[in-house]
Amino acid sequence: MVLKEHRKGEDGRDELLVSVDAEAFAKAIDRAYSKTKNKINVPGFRKGKAPRNMIEKLYGEGFFYEDAINDLLPDAFDEALRKADIEIIGRPDVEIVSAGRKDGVELSFKVDLRPELTIKKYKGIAASKEVHNVEDADIDSEIKRLMEKASRLVEVEDRAAEKDDVAVIDFEGFVDGVAFEGGKGEKYNLTLGSGQFIPGFEDQIIGKKPGDEFDVNVTFPEDYGAEELAGKAATFKCKLHELRHKEYPELDDEFAKDVSEYNTLDELKASIREKLEKAGNDAAEAQFENDISDELIKNLEGDIPEVMIESRIDEMLRDFAYRMSSQGLDLETYMKITGQDNEALRKGLREQAERTVKIRLALEAVAKAEGYTFTDEDVEAEYKRMADEYKMDIERIRAMLTPQEVKSDLKATKALDFVKANAKATKPRKKAEPKAEDGKAAKAPASRAKKASTKAKATEEETEKPADDKAAEGSQE
Repeated sequence: MVLKEHRKGEDGRDELLVSVDAEAFAKAIDRAYSKTKNKINVPGFRKGKAPRNMIEKLYGEGFFYEDAINDLLPDAFDEALRKADIEIIGRPDVEIVSAGRKDGVELSFKVDLRPELTIKKYKGIAASKEVHNVEDADIDSEIKRLMEKASRLVEVEDRAAEKDDVAVIDFEGFVDGVAFEGGKGEKYNLTLGSGQFIPGFEDQIIGKKPGDEFDVNVTFPEDYGAEELAGKAATFKCKLHELRHKEYPELDDEFAKDVSEYNTLDELKASIREKLEKAGNDAAEAQFENDISDELIKNLEGDIPEVMIESRIDEMLRDFAYRMSSQGLDLETYMKITGQDNEALRKGLREQAERTVKIRLALEAVAKAEGYTFTDEDVEAEYKRMADEYKMDIERIRAMLTPQEVKSDLKATKALDFVKANAKATKPRKKAEPKAEDGKAAKAPASRAKKASTKAKATEEETEKPADDKAAEGSQE
């Protein structure tokens, strides 16, 4: 496959002319025949047994051309992009200029070039950043949460019901002496003081003992969900079967061993402190990057093609559909459940998509201003790093990300690091309150490396895909 000509357009739309020699085209025709012969009926032959020349005699010499060209398209397009050394947006418009057994195939790809915007200011940006300090109270809160998880319910027999007890009750509600629908329950576990039932209900169980039968008199709130009960006085006939209360473990080294991998309570507390510090610092770093991104967007100059935003929304929808499918739910069913259509989903994603595109273009503008360049050796090292990180075959990574895309990612990452290093940290708008288990920071630039990992999972079982879709993959932001 050869890039014959790169015709540059004045409107940011270039044309790439690619030729595929006769030998490569002939092999593609052979593959097309092998793939489709079982679907073709030829009089006098069992399905799948007709020779290729008989099929072509019956249906025409070019019968397999379309499938063969579709087979060649992805590699032809990738090769054209590599040779032209350009980055594009959206999908290419593909035209078959000529096709024949003698001369092979000539293809035309018309592409929209990725815009190169400028940025007014990117050094000395003011952004909020917090040095997160972990207090003893934060650690105590985490310990209390662990104790809550390790607690157990124990039956109470020698006293009346108290706040925080779990009461096992039967109940049936009446309004004006008539039982109402949904007002009956048996052996229901109700934590007293939890506010599960309407105001006043749980308070009237406190002081009762197992075996007691009693009435609970309450009034439904005016804004109660069931209109026929709103504001009505009601009487619930109740019976208290049993009481249970939470029994907490002793706060000692044995507790630490039971709830963690540590041997002492001090080690457990030290681990919690370390996790909280990391979570807090990650949250602060995420806020720092978000503030920087906001400032970069404000300083970005130039027009952003609508196709970039639409392509980003397409990508977000594909990722969302994949996540839904992993939960056993397809996108169409999700839309029915939520009462949304495709237009509403796209509209909901637009703001985030536009911001992501602007951040990426701003970082590319910084990289250009700083003159960042990366070699083929840098690209190979990045391929290896991604393969190791995502536990994927390196050839699969190469198939998903072109060298141009990898270089673009490296430039964006280096640009963000540069802007952060030269930013002015200011006091935060508000204190972050992370949890030890959930301290994940959101990164500002969209990395194609992470997208490749998601794409790999989404296409794990995929065996075929339209060639025009393949040709466009890896070229969209």
